[in-house]
Amino acid sequence: MTTKPTMATEATPKVAPHRLPNFSAGPATIPTEVLMRAQEELLDWQGSGMSIMEMSHRSKDYVAVTQKAETKLRTLMEIPDNYKVLFLQGGASLQFSAIPLNLLNSGRGDYLTTGAWSSKAIKEAQRYSALGLGEINLVATGKDSNFTDVPAQSDWNISDDAAYFHYCANETIHGLQIFEPPQVNAPLIVDMSSSILSQPIDVSKFGMIYAGAQKNIGPAGLVIVIIRDDLLGQASEWCPMLLNYEHQAEKESMSNTPATYSWYLAGLVFDWLEEQGGIAAIGEINQQKAALLYETIDNSAFYSNPVAHKHRSIMNVPFTLADSSLDKVFLEQSEKAGLLNLKGHRDVGGMRASIYNAIPLEWVQLLVDFMKDFEKQHG
Repeated sequence: MTTKPTMATEATPKVAPHRLPNFSAGPATIPTEVLMRAQEELLDWQGSGMSIMEMSHRSKDYVAVTQKAETKLRTLMEIPDNYKVLFLQGGASLQFSAIPLNLLNSGRGDYLTTGAWSSKAIKEAQRYSALGLGEINLVATGKDSNFTDVPAQSDWNISDDAAYFHYCANETIHGLQIFEPPQVNAPLIVDMSSSILSQPIDVSKFGMIYAGAQKNIGPAGLVIVIIRDDLLGQASEWCPMLLNYEHQAEKESMSNTPATYSWYLAGLVFDWLEEQGGIAAIGEINQQKAALLYETIDNSAFYSNPVAHKHRSIMNVPFTLADSSLDKVFLEQSEKAGLLNLKGHRDVGGMRASIYNAIPLEWVQLLVDFMKDFEKQHG
């Protein structure tokens, strides 16, 4: 069987199907080229006579798919050799439990809360603290600013002997991003679900990176864990086998049947990213998209974004209207214009445009044009 080297194949239609701009926060837009490739291979994967989702996860062909996906991810992110890469199930939220079970080890876990997801992470960790498996320390919270800013590190209550320091790099709901890793002595554990692969990072600065797939990697259900070797083997005796990082590393993420189709699609996304020029290239495009949208908001008295400028997310851009009674009209008209899933999260309100890697600059331009026209009509 021959492996197709790029998204473009002789069987791929030259004209892509009509797709509407989808600004969903997740499950999010997947590159059109990836979906076309998956569609082409759906019934008969590379002459095997069956779909890859019907294939044994332990077959030679499927194992080759998983190995290629891991190799591509390691290359794209420049992951050092002393890190394991795990392709697991349960999404990022299941890691909120797995992290203390693997790393707390009767010690202390430091948590920075900057939005909804980091708040959920510490709440879950506190369950294990209540069972006597260790202590959970709230380093700082941005709740007083309604999670529109990050407290100054000089005000943080950092432990001297923490087993790890947990934070969320990009808060999808509030549109707040931490671009530089916090300067702490403990191993950094970071939730990068909505920012992974969006710009270059130095993996060696982190003890563990984890990310749900449904933003920049592929379909929901898969979570990727990148963990440094020295953090393995510390799991509590209460840690379930399937949540044990050391066990999953030994089993190459196949302790049980993995999310086979999601893993395969993730590999296609990695191929696509490579064809775009890699993470540095896609990062430049992401900056252009975010700059275009924020400039439109900032140059208007009709739209606003409350997040401190230095922490504005380049992936999730919430915005409100000067007259909130127009929210429903904006959403109705934007959908009629073919701009999908712009409603803000219920905890924040207003609108939100998620502009992940798969969102082309042209779609952001269409959104900006609509926003300007809407302002002219209702401003």
